[in-house]
Amino acid sequence: MKAAQHLRARCRWQPRIGIILGSGLGEAVRRIRSAKIISYCSIPYFPPLRTPVEGHAGELHLGLWNAVPVAALAGRLHLYEGYSPAEVVFPVRLLGLAGIKMLVVTCAAGGIARQAAPGSFMIFSDHLNWQGQNPLAGPHDPRWGERFVDLSQAYDPALRRAAKGVAAGLSRQSRGGGFKCFEGVYAALLGPSYETPAEIRALKRGGADAVGMSAVPEVLAARQMGLRVLGIATITNRAAGLSPGRLSHEEVLAVGKRASAGLARLLDALLPRVEERWTRKI
Repeated sequence: MKAAQHLRARCRWQPRIGIILGSGLGEAVRRIRSAKIISYCSIPYFPPLRTPVEGHAGELHLGLWNAVPVAALAGRLHLYEGYSPAEVVFPVRLLGLAGIKMLVVTCAAGGIARQAAPGSFMIFSDHLNWQGQNPLAGPHDPRWGERFVDLSQAYDPALRRAAKGVAAGLSRQSRGGGFKCFEGVYAALLGPSYETPAEIRALKRGGADAVGMSAVPEVLAARQMGLRVLGIATITNRAAGLSPGRLSHEEVLAVGKRASAGLARLLDALLPRVEERWTRKI
């Protein structure tokens, strides 16, 4: 694939871990050293960027995050922008062909569970795909993996345990409990409208702990390619009907930007640990 060749030619180090940074979380890429920054529009066959969503830079960063070779996507494509499912997951498939073995998917989300307070983090235990679309549907391309993909453990148990261990350590270090992290189920809806209070009540009854408009298509594509996946949501607001305030993208970006430092601390400690364990076939 020409796009993957283009990427590999610009890598000083073979990226082992791919990272997708969601709304307002792009500040975390400052942790990447000796970075080669590639604009999405310069990558062959990358879906043409439409009016960019604020908080999504549209850049690929190749470099070292705490000595771990990574490929970080600062910004993503969304179904609600009018992209097809195949276009939305193009970046994941590109990184898979470029050689990553693990994908960390981050996103902003509205909190449903009681512990899902703004500024906290949620490690995905599972997801609900309420977007009405699946990037694996349609004519089968064997380059991407099997046609029928088992999602019994979409989010790698070993990576989840490692992330929870790191998060617990950061929580103990934080004065006054400043770092809060829990595990839960993420629900993905199409957007771009926020959910109604009735929809949030239905999601809660269905087992959702947080809700957003992304991440799941990328996870499906990654699992089809055999990549191990870790999902982390930044809770940027309480979902509709659970807070008296009005929901807004500005609030999502503001809270996401403030929480970006916490996410970076989590990845600082986590990436070397899981990269080392990967060499032992976790």
